[in-house]
Amino acid sequence: MQWKRHITGLTFSFVFVVSYFTNKFVLSVLKFTYPTLFQGWQTFIGAFLLLLSGKLGWVEMSRITRSAALSWLPGSLLFVGNIYAGSRALSRMDIPFFFTLQNSSHVVSYVILKVVHREKIQWLKLLSVSVMLVSAINLPLYDPQFDLTSYMWALGHLACIGAYRAFQVQYKSGHLSDLEQQCINYLFSVLLLAIAAHPTGDLLGALEFPFLLSYTFHCGCCASALLGFLLLLATVKLKSGLSLEHCGVWIFLSKVTAISLSPFIFHMDVNAPSLICVLFSHVGEALLVYSERESQL
Repeated sequence: MQWKRHITGLTFSFVFVVSYFTNKFVLSVLKFTYPTLFQGWQTFIGAFLLLLSGKLGWVEMSRITRSAALSWLPGSLLFVGNIYAGSRALSRMDIPFFFTLQNSSHVVSYVILKVVHREKIQWLKLLSVSVMLVSAINLPLYDPQFDLTSYMWALGHLACIGAYRAFQVQYKSGHLSDLEQQCINYLFSVLLLAIAAHPTGDLLGALEFPFLLSYTFHCGCCASALLGFLLLLATVKLKSGLSLEHCGVWIFLSKVTAISLSPFIFHMDVNAPSLICVLFSHVGEALLVYSERESQL
C-alpha cells in the first residue's frame, strides 16, 4: 500500500539525518578524530547486531561461502576506504559541503560503468553528473573555511563511494544479498581497522582524549553505532520495497533535509557563492534521479 511506502521512506530519512548528525557531533563537536577507532567501533557493533539478528531470525541471512566472501573483498576494501576517508572529511567539513562533494561520486560511477558497458550516452544523465562535477570543483574556490586536507579526504571518500557503487553493479554473483555483503564489509573493516589503529597513532591519541570518560561521549558513540546499523536495515527495507528511482528520491530528500536542518544544529561559516554550489549540486542530483526514472520508461 502507498502509505506503507511513505512510512518506509520517512523512517529511512529520519534515521539518515539523525545518524549523520550524531556522527558529526562526535567527530566535530567532541573532536574525536580517530577514524580507525570510531569506525572500528561502529563496524564491530554493526557486525555483532547483524549476526545476532540473523541468528535470531529477525533478518534473512544465509551462510556465506568462502568463495563468495573472497569475490566480494574488493568491495569490502572500497567500503573501508569510504568510511575512513568519510570520517576524516566529515570531521572537518560542514554537512552541506560534505554532501556536495559526495554527490560527485556519481561522476566516478558514471565513468567506470560507461567504460565497462560502453552504453549510449543519455544526455540528461550526462547533464546531471556534469552539474554535480562543476559544483564540486567550484566549491573549494568559494569555501570561506577552505582546508586542503579535508578536501583531499573528501576526494578519497567520493572516489571509494563511486567505485563501490560501480562494483555493486558489476558484481554478478547471486550468492550474496545486500545484508550478506554488508556483513562481509563489517567483518573485514573490523579486522583492517584494528590492525591499523596502532600504526596510525589513533590508539595512543584516544588514550589522551579529554572526553574519554565523558557520559556525553559514551552516549554519542553508542548512538552512532546503533544508528549506523538501523540505517543499514532502513536502506535494505527501502530498496526491497521501492523501485530504484523512488529510492533515489528518498535519498535525495534525506540529504536536503539534513542540509536544511544542519545550520540549526551546528555552527557554519558559509557565503552566497558556496551556497550556490550546494544548490546546483543537488539540482544535479535531482536531474539524475529524474533521468533514472526516464530510463525505466
